[in-house]
Amino acid sequence: MASRKKLHDDDGHVEAVLAQLDTFIVGKPHETKLALAALLAGGHLLVEDLPGVGKTTLARALAATLGLAWNRVQFTSDLLPADVTGISIFDVTRQEFRLHKGPIFTSLLLADEINRAPPKTQSALLEAMEEAQVTIDGKRHTLDKPFFVVATQNPLEQLGVYPLPESQLDRFICCIELGYPHSDAERSLLTGDSRQQMLHSAGSVASADNVLFWQARARQIFTAPPILDYTQALLAATRELAAKGGCAAGLSPRAGLSLLAMSRAWAMIQGRDMVLPEDLQAVFTCVAAHRLAGSLKRGTPIARDILTAVDMV
Repeated sequence: MASRKKLHDDDGHVEAVLAQLDTFIVGKPHETKLALAALLAGGHLLVEDLPGVGKTTLARALAATLGLAWNRVQFTSDLLPADVTGISIFDVTRQEFRLHKGPIFTSLLLADEINRAPPKTQSALLEAMEEAQVTIDGKRHTLDKPFFVVATQNPLEQLGVYPLPESQLDRFICCIELGYPHSDAERSLLTGDSRQQMLHSAGSVASADNVLFWQARARQIFTAPPILDYTQALLAATRELAAKGGCAAGLSPRAGLSLLAMSRAWAMIQGRDMVLPEDLQAVFTCVAAHRLAGSLKRGTPIARDILTAVDMV
């Protein structure tokens, strides 16, 4: 009974996190829940949208609410990989090379407008996102735990952007968009306090230890065989569609693992200890869309059609 009470207390803690996030990102509870689920699933988040709709605010709100150290990197066309990871510089006094750590050495890295940097610099994040480490001058350096990348990208239709390669897109567990706020939410933004001022004065309602605990709990959420069958049916449907030329590529096994991880995190946030079909359905589009067509805008209709066409096995 005591352990069950602890489970309820932890659920309340997660609800407090979501409540504070909703004060910064007004009128977007589903999107903020997806962002939190991406973190608790142990993945990384891509936010694709127009400038000025709150992408950067979402990343800062996550860091402030969860008490995580964070750094921001503005990706530009002249940014170098070493500007992200760091570099070894020879110290004349000590007669040795010393590592000057880059901004990637943090718990939450905001990679702002990631698709404005060339592919060489984008690829600097691949090892970090997959293995939570970076290699500099042949030496491996472990990153903080938790380590979470929130990357923002502008729509591909805008000038001066480099499309993310498929290998990079596949490292993001999900991709979301915030979109324009509805009328009441926009009015509160226009008449209320600046979100920047609110973030400066905001206190955390959780800590890095809480995040690590929730991540471990999410991994333990039960996934029944019928849910695995449903997952495989969805994966197979994307591959069949790709073979017919209906999308760029079918979902990989890693995408299937991402789908299950997001489903477990979503179920945990909902206060359940097992994954239900509606959990998988709630996260499928954000997990699949950017992988199917290279961008959220093009992939969302495809993902929704697949979800509609595939029945629970």
